[in-house]
Amino acid sequence: MKKEDVIIYGCVIAGAGIGLLFDHAIPGVRIGLGIGYVGLSKKGIGK
Repeated sequence: MKKEDVIIYGCVIAGAGIGLLFDHAIPGVRIGLGIGYVGLSKKGIGK
């Protein structure tokens, strides 16, 4: 597993956890996924 994957998975899991607090896990997963990709693209990782 690459470092980029771990970062994205971590963001997705955190987003799902936050989403479950508000009874909406799927939007939290999508937000976490977006944050993970944006964070990696800003740092230039995964290109």
